[in-house]
Amino acid sequence: MATAWSRLNQIIIERYPKLIESSRTQVVWYTKEMVNNGVNGIDNVCSSLIKQIAGGDVSAKNVWLAENLLDIFTENKSWLEKYPVLTNMALYTYLRIIEDHTSAMLVPLKQREVDFCISLLRSKFSVCCRIGRDLLRLLQNVAKIPEFEKLWFDILHNPQSLGPQFTGIMQLLSQRTSPKYLACRLTPDMEKKLVFLTSKVKFGQQKRYQDWFQKQYLSTPESQSLRCDLIRYICGVVHPSNDILCSDVIQRWAVIGWLLTTCTSNVAASSAKLALFYDWLVFSSPKGNIMDIEPAILVMHHSMRSHPAITATLLDFLCRIISNFYPALESQIRQGVFCSLRAILEKRVLSSLSPLFDNSKLDKELRAMIRETFSEFCTPDTPLAKEPPALIDSGQTSMQKEDDTVSSNHKEETIPEFSDDEEEEKTNCKIDERIFRPINEEEEENEGDIESYLEQIEGELKDICEQLYEQRNADAERQCELMENLCGVILEFDTFDADTAGPLAMFLCTLYKSHFTNELLPQEINEESIEDSIGKPIFVIFRNLNQENEDELCPVELLTLVCCMYEKQKQIGYHLLYFLQASKKTTENKLVVYEEVCKNTELKDLGKCLVKDFGTCQEDNVRLMCFLIPPVYANFPDATIKNIDLLNIVAGSLDPSQLQDLICEIMEGCLEMFKKESVASVLEETLGWETFEQYIVWQLLAAHEIEVDHFITVVPKLNYRGVFNV
Repeated sequence: MATAWSRLNQIIIERYPKLIESSRTQVVWYTKEMVNNGVNGIDNVCSSLIKQIAGGDVSAKNVWLAENLLDIFTENKSWLEKYPVLTNMALYTYLRIIEDHTSAMLVPLKQREVDFCISLLRSKFSVCCRIGRDLLRLLQNVAKIPEFEKLWFDILHNPQSLGPQFTGIMQLLSQRTSPKYLACRLTPDMEKKLVFLTSKVKFGQQKRYQDWFQKQYLSTPESQSLRCDLIRYICGVVHPSNDILCSDVIQRWAVIGWLLTTCTSNVAASSAKLALFYDWLVFSSPKGNIMDIEPAILVMHHSMRSHPAITATLLDFLCRIISNFYPALESQIRQGVFCSLRAILEKRVLSSLSPLFDNSKLDKELRAMIRETFSEFCTPDTPLAKEPPALIDSGQTSMQKEDDTVSSNHKEETIPEFSDDEEEEKTNCKIDERIFRPINEEEEENEGDIESYLEQIEGELKDICEQLYEQRNADAERQCELMENLCGVILEFDTFDADTAGPLAMFLCTLYKSHFTNELLPQEINEESIEDSIGKPIFVIFRNLNQENEDELCPVELLTLVCCMYEKQKQIGYHLLYFLQASKKTTENKLVVYEEVCKNTELKDLGKCLVKDFGTCQEDNVRLMCFLIPPVYANFPDATIKNIDLLNIVAGSLDPSQLQDLICEIMEGCLEMFKKESVASVLEETLGWETFEQYIVWQLLAAHEIEVDHFITVVPKLNYRGVFNV
């Protein structure tokens, strides 16, 4: 029987989300029957099923599982109470998801969840207290529900009515939450991905993993509440070894910083900050674990340079939480926060707090509040007047989503940033009182730069460029008309070499830089939306480059210009590919112009240019990259099918939905990514890749009609045990 439970547990943990509906129904039905009959060992199966209830998810599948498990626990309450850990996992789970079930359709389920939780808390409060301080955090989230209002009254004013040994809030706050309860609020798949991110992924390589995770779990409005679960798990469960802390693996504070910037509502942002600082409130040096409080201080420290607004809102929250969390315990909360800061200094997490608390990038009023609250940790007599303009933060700040990638490691000598290639933000920038503005990845070119390029352009070209500059804010039709005139002048040149094209290319790339950062592929793909998407001035150059002529050759003048632009602006390559695919030109190879451009660049190789441009495209827009894969592979088979670097970019970028789309393209005969003659050598090159990337490759291969005999030599080289399954 133990073997049967072990196998069933394995299926639930590893395969439950992939099971078809009838199989999921059978698993839950079987579990219910075993519980009804009191079979030993079934409590472990119930624990595994509880973990599959995802927070921040109100999909029919997730609600169905929550409702059916609630039926099992309600109908077998006496059986449930025999297992204290399972009881607390059930309580912790349903207390947590009550806040997700706010829609009218879920009101009956929500009421049943409330009744279930109240029943356990009233009858088994001493058992429930073993959860730890996060029990109070969850009770705060549901405090306005009448049944919980009454419970809160007893907790605050009549604690012994709940249990003879219960003395009040401080008793619960002082008890650290067991990691198993924090972990039960992440599905096994979420947990596996998060552990992988914090133990295997290096700084600078995490963006694609974060993008996939966000698309998979954090893309819906309801998922805002999931941020708290993730932050609590990272703080309380993910405690890396010293080897990882000293390595170039992405650190916990960086992942939390990314999660904070994905909060899009005040409530979510406030709850996320509370989750981050929750262990600070009653921290005690002898008993407390420094790893619980380390991420918060490092998020503030490392954000100060590139994202001072994040530091500002966290410091503001920390100052206010002392007096506002529970006024009756203000002195104890203050002591806990101060103990946290002292432990941070003693353990050398930071050598000094003065650079953080006395930083001139903070608003004057915020600095004054910090000095008043944390005078012990501030430099004496720090002047508060005559400072450069600083960021102003309000107490309830929400954080807009931004491309949050970190490019350094956990060392004070090199301060990591939340965005690749990001320059330090100017200290005189302003933020809205309610919302953080996304931070640009590059500083905008100033007018002086554009004027310097204009000075290097001569004659009629200069006249038109000046008009383009003057009309840069005009409607697209007027700008395209001027660009058409420019192309006409260029085509009339007897000699249009790189010396002439260089300054013009720099001018155009600088003038229209914003065009390269905007969304290119429309959300709804149809003939009209595609046509609208290529209605920008830059595409006028591509259109003239792609025009039909008697020799079927690209105009050499425009080819020279585009090649210069290709070297100056990294997005030009995939923009050209998109235009050529989107254009209505009907030829056997619509992308041949791109090949001509590649031959005349510094790389001088089609395959290398495709790797460069796909790499840039997957950083900017994976969805667009997926749109380009079929035409690129179809038009350039010699440069793509055996191109290992290109395949690696594709495999490392796809999410499951995009993978299925490509599989459909392959099975419909619209896409070929492998040939039987070379498949073995290609597969052998992928054996050193990450597991998920290899999984993508094998899934794509399976969609091809290639017999196993053509790659049977690779099978003995597969390492099944040494792979970290993502």
